[in-house]
Amino acid sequence: GENAVLGEDGLAVAPASAPQEVKDAIAAGNRIVGKPYRYGGGHGRWEDTGYDCSGAMSYALHGAGLLDRAMPSGDFMRWGEAGKGEWITVYAHGGHGFLVIAGLRFDTGWNNAGSGPRWSAKMRPVDGYAVRHPSAF
Repeated sequence: GENAVLGEDGLAVAPASAPQEVKDAIAAGNRIVGKPYRYGGGHGRWEDTGYDCSGAMSYALHGAGLLDRAMPSGDFMRWGEAGKGEWITVYAHGGHGFLVIAGLRFDTGWNNAGSGPRWSAKMRPVDGYAVRHPSAF
């Protein structure tokens, strides 16, 4: 699919051609950008004061209607289908996970200004990560 654009405000702008679920995942991610990193955050409740990596991933995917419960990063290693998706790709291993949605990385660490949910146009190394995607995306 086409790529989203990263605004100066740190929020992602979905491409007009993206499926509604992709637009919804980006909108959900935007709602928690800037929240602090908090271990376990996003797992006990969707609206939380902070999010860990898998809590942030779960929040964005839930916002798209693609996930009904928060999952730890290790569970994402077996979630969805194998390989990169056209619009949404999950990268996960037992200790960390992040999403790439319409070409932008949604992550809580690595090469970000601060920690907590953030968008980045820069990819991170993915050795050791399981690569998965939601069916049809």
